[in-house]
Amino acid sequence: MEETTATTRPVRVLVADDEAMVRAGVRAILARDPHVVVVAEAGDGHEALALAGRHRPDVVLLDIQMPGLDGLTAVGRFRRKLPAVGVIMLTTFGQDDHIARALEEGADGFLLKADDPRELLAGVRAVGAGGAYLSPRVAGRVIAGIRAHRAAHPHRSLDRLTERERDVLAGLGAGLSNAEIAGRAPPRRGHGEGTRQRGTDEAGRAQSGGGGHRGARVRAECPARRLTPGSG
Repeated sequence: MEETTATTRPVRVLVADDEAMVRAGVRAILARDPHVVVVAEAGDGHEALALAGRHRPDVVLLDIQMPGLDGLTAVGRFRRKLPAVGVIMLTTFGQDDHIARALEEGADGFLLKADDPRELLAGVRAVGAGGAYLSPRVAGRVIAGIRAHRAAHPHRSLDRLTERERDVLAGLGAGLSNAEIAGRAPPRRGHGEGTRQRGTDEAGRAQSGGGGHRGARVRAECPARRLTPGSG
């Protein structure tokens, strides 16, 4: 029997949602992948933080609307207390302000409960590997927001942009699709809160719309790398 190595170790996941049936459904989906294991479940943000401190998961799936401590508030606390843990918002609500705040607080991913179950598995794998992930519909809204903000502020000094923002703008100028440029929406973990905040500031200004944008799985690359095509 082969020994478990760092490359084959399962991605450890904590599921936080106030609805037991939702948690059971998420657990069932994740059970399809032998390399993903649910180590704990929580019914609110406070419990999620406590259990994460105890079990040290690789990824936490957070609902937004939970009693006691909601998911959006919990994201910031995870970033301060457990910065190595990847946080994915998994919610029914895909409003622009929710996406913006989640990214600004430091979320590593954003998925909708209406997304294909394969997106959940792909997101957990990506964030568990230290990357980031947005579902196709969320990615379209984020990119639409970047485009709209740049159109409204065409003379913003380029030296104020992060490397990732410059990559996004270069991709737009080169005519790349959303699938090819959206992978840098949220940054990878481990590059500092200042970088995370500056990097998500513009992406967080998502505007309404995006239904006409071509969606794709969004896998974040290391900020040192240049833009590469998405897998969708």
